[in-house]
Amino acid sequence: MEEIITKKSYYKFAQVPYYRTTIHTQLKAFRIVYKETDLLVLSETHCEKEVLNLLKNLRNALEKFILLHPEFKTSLLPLSYKETDEEKIPSIIKKMLKAGQIAEVGPMASVAGAIAEEIGKALLKQGITKQVVIENGGDIFLSLNKDAKVALFAGDSPFSGKIGVLIKKELMPCGVCTSSSKIGHSLNFGKADAVTVIHKDTAISDALATHFSNLLKSPQDFNKIVNKAKKIKGLIGVVGILGEQIFFWGNKLKLLILNEEKVKL
Repeated sequence: MEEIITKKSYYKFAQVPYYRTTIHTQLKAFRIVYKETDLLVLSETHCEKEVLNLLKNLRNALEKFILLHPEFKTSLLPLSYKETDEEKIPSIIKKMLKAGQIAEVGPMASVAGAIAEEIGKALLKQGITKQVVIENGGDIFLSLNKDAKVALFAGDSPFSGKIGVLIKKELMPCGVCTSSSKIGHSLNFGKADAVTVIHKDTAISDALATHFSNLLKSPQDFNKIVNKAKKIKGLIGVVGILGEQIFFWGNKLKLLILNEEKVKL
């Protein structure tokens, strides 16, 4: 049996992402909102209190670091900091710095994925659940004991909601993150309807989605993305959607034509 998780689509008649109305799962589903962070959590147990506490701690660490280093929030280029006895760098900051360096973008490009993975892995480590999905702004940390179908949303593209990827359970845990020049609030310099990246590290997946989406302005640009993708350790696959064209790389993934009755936009 497969879990079906719809990726980054939006319900047109409410302030609720559409994929949160179309998930097919036997796991418990609940929403956690704290400041600007809005999470959807799928877990074997209702663990709202634990998730909220983890989220608060992560955001507090981020906010304190940004107060001391405001460039961390605004930089579009990779950054690095030297840890000292006076200032210890929080683990989530280290994760975001590494993601930015690998993807050649600013560290905040990975914030949604980093938060999702930190919370998901903490729940698993603490034994609160053996399976978990954390979705943060459309970026997903995925850890299931079965295969997952992830549907892709790309705005007005003819492929939107009609295609997806099959992620085998042996590839998890992993991150599934998307960036777009057409939808969402993130700064984007490309022309892609959507670029989805699957990587073993969700923060890196998030940062790479931004980088690859910035690169994708014409069909020829996908070759540049593939050439870079081949050199990145832990990268499982990339899907790019540009108008009426779709590009796919990743021999461990399977591209799917989805049942429209299950994924209606």
